[in-house]
Amino acid sequence: MNAWLRILLVCLPLPVMAQPPVADMHLHYKWSQQDVTSPAEAASILRQQGIVMGVVIGTPAELALELREQAPDRVVPIFSPYRDGGDWHRWAFDPDVVTRARAALASGDYHGIGELHLIGGFAPRLDKAAVLRELMTLAAEYDVPIMLHTEFSRPDFMLALCKRYPDTRIVWAHSGAILPPGDVARVFEACDNVWGGLGARDPWRFVNNPITDENGTLLPAWRSLLLRYPDRFMVGSDPVWPVEQLDRWDVADTGWRELGRFRDFHRAWLRQLPEAVARKIGCDNAVALFGMAENVSCERTLPDR
Repeated sequence: MNAWLRILLVCLPLPVMAQPPVADMHLHYKWSQQDVTSPAEAASILRQQGIVMGVVIGTPAELALELREQAPDRVVPIFSPYRDGGDWHRWAFDPDVVTRARAALASGDYHGIGELHLIGGFAPRLDKAAVLRELMTLAAEYDVPIMLHTEFSRPDFMLALCKRYPDTRIVWAHSGAILPPGDVARVFEACDNVWGGLGARDPWRFVNNPITDENGTLLPAWRSLLLRYPDRFMVGSDPVWPVEQLDRWDVADTGWRELGRFRDFHRAWLRQLPEAVARKIGCDNAVALFGMAENVSCERTLPDR
């Protein structure tokens, strides 16, 4: 090899060049983040991290549109009914949510619904969950995904939901959160309309149920599940930090400053999979699910400078 070429390769920022493009299917941009990370700064972070497509959940929803203005080639807004920190446990009982969601999808500005929290102690039973049922139907009507965060000790709620609405494409945030891979497999086997997001399944958020061991190695059961369903999983950073102070009015959320760390975690375990599988989970699946295949490329390219 030419001596000057060797010097050039040593001097170039190889870790950045070597990073494959990624699609992030779980990005928040919230009122509590806006003061410390402007839309322009957030867009710059997306470019620096090689995120070719980011699914953005605004709180309130309009913040996702502000971020899209800064990065229209990368940002895919989805409609969130959350207007402030307390709406995550109120939305399911507010019939106005359906009206606002329909108007948002009809505008053409939003390409999905979510993230909707369904957590034990706060979520209504499915037979009483009128708002959720209408949103599931609405997502099918507009042919957009709906992102659900279920957090129960069993997969029964998701199983009942995905079977009842087979024409609705469901993005399962955190792939069941506290559920082990066996329960995730049960849902995937029963419902081909469910895709699993792996946002926050890292050592810092779901600390008792990550997908890797303390050395960052994929746990065997998770590796087996990812290889079994390479077309159904996606990665996301879920930049909320510190997670234990969720939506405090007096403390800013600095999650966007941590996004690189979250992405590095996912990139590390993706490298442990066959290249074709890693590319699907890391980029292709999310781009296809959100209908962006014609506009977004998952081919390896040099990052923006």
